[in-house]
Amino acid sequence: MIHLVLGGARSGKSRFAEQRVAEYAAIGYSCVYVATATALDHEMTQRIAKHQQDRVFSAHSWTLHEQAFDVAQTLKAIDKPQQVILVDCLTLLLTNHLLDSNPERWPQQKSLLLECLTQLHSDVVLVSNEVGSGIVPMGELNRQFVDEAGWLNQAIANMADQVTLVVAGLPLALKA
Repeated sequence: MIHLVLGGARSGKSRFAEQRVAEYAAIGYSCVYVATATALDHEMTQRIAKHQQDRVFSAHSWTLHEQAFDVAQTLKAIDKPQQVILVDCLTLLLTNHLLDSNPERWPQQKSLLLECLTQLHSDVVLVSNEVGSGIVPMGELNRQFVDEAGWLNQAIANMADQVTLVVAGLPLALKA
């Protein structure tokens, strides 16, 4: 099962995704959290700390993997049945790659990610920002980010079993 959870900044998408994963824990699945954020400045360090405090890990045991670049390889390495993996977030993963000095790395990693998702034994919940609802941004890198995020979201939504858009903390099923 592949579930894509989309939403804007501070929409509640991560909380919603964590709650879905916790439901798997309640029926005996092992839970893995793959975090893609990198703390490049003080503000991002604070955001990561807030996310860590807000995580709904409750009484269930979660395993954490921090992976800023090679998510497909990590997913393959940790894959097993009776497991759900939460990847939070795809747009941070994209940002890491766009800021990387090797421009060839993103197309390769995107291809590996899309290929591996359908081959996993684990169920996967992927969180991503919906950034295409606003105006076309100024600046080449900003436009590249919006384009790449949109194409990635479309590709994953196409293969996903479920797609949920979260707005103001409220989920809307786009694909069930």
